[in-house]
Amino acid sequence: MSGRGGVRGFLRDNGLGLFFTIGFLLALVGQAIAGHADFNNQLAADQLQQISLGAYLTTSDFAVDVSENWQSEYLQFFLYVGVTVWLLQRGSPESKELHKAGTESDKEQLVGAYAKEDSPRWAKAGGWRRAVYSHSLLLVMGAVFLLSWLVQSITGTAAYNEQRLRQLQAPLSWTDYLGAADFWNRTLQNWQSELLAVASMAVLSVYLRQRGSPESKPVGAAHGATGVEG
Repeated sequence: MSGRGGVRGFLRDNGLGLFFTIGFLLALVGQAIAGHADFNNQLAADQLQQISLGAYLTTSDFAVDVSENWQSEYLQFFLYVGVTVWLLQRGSPESKELHKAGTESDKEQLVGAYAKEDSPRWAKAGGWRRAVYSHSLLLVMGAVFLLSWLVQSITGTAAYNEQRLRQLQAPLSWTDYLGAADFWNRTLQNWQSELLAVASMAVLSVYLRQRGSPESKPVGAAHGATGVEG
């Protein structure tokens, strides 16, 4: 097959999503293999029987390691999508233009009477459908963040209690674990890295460039040019 509708066309039109999806899957497989080896090392140190890779994938240790990373990533996007509606950064392509703070007009957003022929159906509608669709990205990012954080708290409780039982200590309840140092250490060490990464991107892109990237301004754009993509 060839042409725009063929395999090459599909790969070209979806290259960004495919690249990061494949990268995610490879990293997840790598994490599973490395995590399994590390988990068995801990079992050996405690003079316990080691487990297979398949068994490790069903453990709370693997689940909490995965979910704690997911929740921090989706928190990053949730905050970024939300705060960039109102907050600006002069000179950054990650910011809207300085005069566009806020949710903008129906005309600017192409909704209702200003929707185009190829606009999404709910953008043309009114009432709750337009309201939901107008915030759908933020809602989904927020929902995934909360769900993955909930999974982290549940699986983290199980993993933490497993360690406590090995040390002949009484297990904690889920509510007690939510106030435990282990839970907040896992959570905050991820949050700080995600927030630092976003802050760095927003500020460094004011002064630094990557030719051809939509995350950068054109190489010759002024440092003060805001909301301009290369």
